[in-house]
Amino acid sequence: GIPFAGPQSTDQYRCFECCVKCLGVLPYASLFATILLYAGVALFCGCGHEALSGTVTILQNYFEVVRAPVETLDVLTMIDILKYVIYGVAAAFFVYGILLMVEGFFTTGAIRDLYGDFKITACGRCVSAWFIMLTYIFFLAWLGVTAFTSLPVFMYFNIWTICQNTTVVEGANLCLDLRQFGKGALVLDMTFHLFVCALAGAGAAVIAMVHYLMVLSANWAYVKDACRMQKYEDIKSKEEQELHDIHSTRSKERLNAYT
Repeated sequence: GIPFAGPQSTDQYRCFECCVKCLGVLPYASLFATILLYAGVALFCGCGHEALSGTVTILQNYFEVVRAPVETLDVLTMIDILKYVIYGVAAAFFVYGILLMVEGFFTTGAIRDLYGDFKITACGRCVSAWFIMLTYIFFLAWLGVTAFTSLPVFMYFNIWTICQNTTVVEGANLCLDLRQFGKGALVLDMTFHLFVCALAGAGAAVIAMVHYLMVLSANWAYVKDACRMQKYEDIKSKEEQELHDIHSTRSKERLNAYT
């Protein structure tokens, strides 16, 4: 026989239907870009902070760099400033990722509801355009950060390559290896690998910004089409109403003439 669908089965079906609806509204592209952004920013900020700390240790212990007075801007003070900048970057992009996810949710809802309120879709279009401009600025900023982070990596790699191809002239080693100034090989290698990880994090943030630009541009175009569709539906409905009023007026005139 046919199994009886009790209240429990009905509740399970409604729950499943609600889950499918929620998964359909979820902006997967924005979610992927946000995860990539958070991973890149976390890798850049964490490894960059530790790499700067390792740089300070190397300068103080193996190059005898002394911190200057408070009024003077020296290398160690600049490194401390960069650490505070990293704190600000981490907090700012954490908030920015949340804002982009919220924008993705609202824009996705506006796109799926093509016949909704026109004011909502117009507002979504303006917000998407504003986020496109802001994301493009952040994209350029992260390109600069990536280029700046690549400098210590390039310097260390260049020195390592020279030391691998060094020549010996009259017993003198022409290799300029920073590790010859002390027993800091382990600290130097660790700092180098931390800079490499920070560079990878900055590259991931650049890719996330590019992905955000594609998502925001697509959402802006879709919302623009939704606005046009809504305008077309409004004009069509108005014309149909006018035709209906004309036919009604003519019918009444014919009825009055007949009577």
